[in-house]
Order: sequence, then structure tokens, then C-alpha cells
Amino acid sequence: MNLTAILIIIFIVLLFGIIIAWVSKKYRTNEDPVIAQIDQMLPQTQCAQCGYPGCRPYAEAIAKGEANINLCPPGGEETVKNLAQLLHLEIKPLEKTQESNLTAWIEEDKCIGCVLCIKACPVDAIFGAVKQMHTVINKECTGCDLCAPVCPVDCILMLDSEALAKKTL
Repeated sequence: MNLTAILIIIFIVLLFGIIIAWVSKKYRTNEDPVIAQIDQMLPQTQCAQCGYPGCRPYAEAIAKGEANINLCPPGGEETVKNLAQLLHLEIKPLEKTQESNLTAWIEEDKCIGCVLCIKACPVDAIFGAVKQMHTVINKECTGCDLCAPVCPVDCILMLDSEALAKKTL
């Protein structure tokens, strides 16, 4: 009786092994390892400052030669250097977009502490708590502007460095 049970279990395990092997072979993705390497080098902020909806589509465009390697402000010069080294390309200066020159500023007297901006910020540049006033950590903000549209009281402004300096005085 015990031998029969053991043989049945072995048969079931082998059957499942064969099924799993077949499914993994049938549904295998042929991911380009270069795209995966490029994507790993990007900051994963999904800020769209590069002109693509996220880091993965930008990585795919770089791999296909459809995008320059210097379009990621959150990644900075270091990312450009790493991508150039990986792809054997010339290092180009980081392309600054109008957006990347801006920094979020929260009008603290209007902030209701809803935390929607904190959830929207891809780089954790906003500090605050529920029902408490929030503030932006200026040196961390990449200017992606993902926080402003979610604010229900419109207390987030995107400021250039000159306007920001006036606000912080």
C-alpha cells in the first residue's frame, strides 16, 4: 500500500514538472538583456522628463537608437556616463529641459496635509504627514511636476531657481 502511494506521488510530481517545463518554454519572453541593463541604470522615477512615459520605455528607445542617453535629469551626469560606457557611446552633457530647471514649492499656509503630493513624488522630495503641512526638499526635487496636478488645493507651484530663491529668503 505504501509503495503504491509513493509511486502515485512520484508520478504526480513528474507530471507537474513536465507541465511546468512546457509552460515556461511556451511562454518564455525573449527580453533583450541590453534593455534590462539600461533600465537598471535609470533612476526608476517614472517622471517622464525624458519625453517617455517611464524609465522602461526610455530604456527601450535608447537600445533601439531612437533616444539620446542624456535625457534623464533625475539620473544626472552619472547616469549619462554609465550609459555611454555600457553602449560604447560618446558622453554627452545632460540635456536640461525647461521642466528640469524647475523645483516644486508648497505654499505651506494653503497645504491641508492630504499627502497626495507625497504619494505622487517619485523621488521622495516632499516631507510631511497626514493633516500636517508639507514641504519640499529642494535639492531632491527633480522638477517632474507630478505633484502639482494631484494637489486638491493648488498649493504647489513649480518655480525656477530665481523665484525659488526669493521664496526661501
